[in-house]
Amino acid sequence: MIDPTSPGAPRELGRAESLNLLGSVGVGRVVFTHQALPTIRPVNHVLHDGCVIVRTHPGAALLSAIGTVVAYEADFIHEGDRIAWSVIAIGYARRVGAREPWLAGEWTEVIRIDPELVTGFALDGDDELPADLPA
Repeated sequence: MIDPTSPGAPRELGRAESLNLLGSVGVGRVVFTHQALPTIRPVNHVLHDGCVIVRTHPGAALLSAIGTVVAYEADFIHEGDRIAWSVIAIGYARRVGAREPWLAGEWTEVIRIDPELVTGFALDGDDELPADLPA
């Protein structure tokens, strides 16, 4: 069993810190059900008033998630320093509306995820890996 107080152990993040980190990056993954199967799509996002805002094109599979519970995950990994974090926001996906084209000739569908549950974990680095790890 891993000792949660040992160097390099995951540290649980609070809601405010998790949302702050989520807002510091612009790309993540939305997890939803499409045609009865789990589906994951990478998307750009912004954080606005504590909600995750994503955009997609008309006809995208992600639009089937409107009105359902989805998960949104974003992370950051810096291999050299062994620093990383991951945040997951779970909530209902709602259509905000269509906006001006973001790609030539295509209207953008805008989706807001209202997070009801936000969890996050961080790795704050580790001087070195144990020498006795199995090969």
